[in-house]
Amino acid sequence: MTTLAWPGDKGVAFYLGLNLEHFTPGKPAISVFPRTAGLDPDVLNQGWRDYGARAGIWRIVESLDRRGVPVTALVNAATCLEHPEIVRAGVERGWAWVAHGWDNSTLLSDLPPEEEAGHLREAVETIARATGSRPRGWLGPALTQTHRTPALLAGLGLEYVLDWCNDDRPYWLDTPGLLSVPFTVEVNDLTLFVLRGHSGPELVRVVEDQVDQLRREGGGRVMALALHPFVTGQAFRQRYLDEALDHLLGLDDVWVTTADEIAAAYAARCPAPAPASPMPEKIGTIVPS
Repeated sequence: MTTLAWPGDKGVAFYLGLNLEHFTPGKPAISVFPRTAGLDPDVLNQGWRDYGARAGIWRIVESLDRRGVPVTALVNAATCLEHPEIVRAGVERGWAWVAHGWDNSTLLSDLPPEEEAGHLREAVETIARATGSRPRGWLGPALTQTHRTPALLAGLGLEYVLDWCNDDRPYWLDTPGLLSVPFTVEVNDLTLFVLRGHSGPELVRVVEDQVDQLRREGGGRVMALALHPFVTGQAFRQRYLDEALDHLLGLDDVWVTTADEIAAAYAARCPAPAPASPMPEKIGTIVPS
């Protein structure tokens, strides 16, 4: 494998993925208290998720502003319509926008085949109108795809996807021109806090251990930190996010950037392979004499 270094000869690229999600009431969604998840209305879990858009997001934004951390916003199209104030705040700050589907209650795997192309197009175009820039990257709701999704995304002009958390380095997918940029289901507040019940200090330890190991390995590794405002935006977790960010920002061999910039830098250093040439048509058959 070719040795890769990021701009400034950095061995590791880091980006913060801030999930800006909308959950449609009455549809299945991530829940903190499963017993009420099937109720309609499910006041407990819906309120827990809504906290992110009402309060948690601004606590996180304030922390990122103080530190000058670039943001990769993983945004549902529905969030652009339901919470335009969040999108405006991101536009003012120059966030990079990754299309994250229509909402986080509609999985691509649940769509009828004949509806998927229109669904993807509407999501991308809604986000483009709201943010003033067409997304270059994609993250499926709950990281879902169908066998048709990559080609449909490439047809819409998307340059990279975050769905495949199967490497520490970017790589080109079989779909021509479509790049996989590493995301994370491990260094992810939903996994750490909600699914595994980790504490704030454990978040700091996970972030430190992850980046320190990747720094030892170098060679163009990518580290993502995935945050959800309704999880990390809770007041009692803020100090631990601050500690984790301060550790990352204090490392002079880590490129703190966005997923857009990582994709562009990789494509410049490791261009997409040329599409395989089609086999020539058989003109005739040679019959041995």
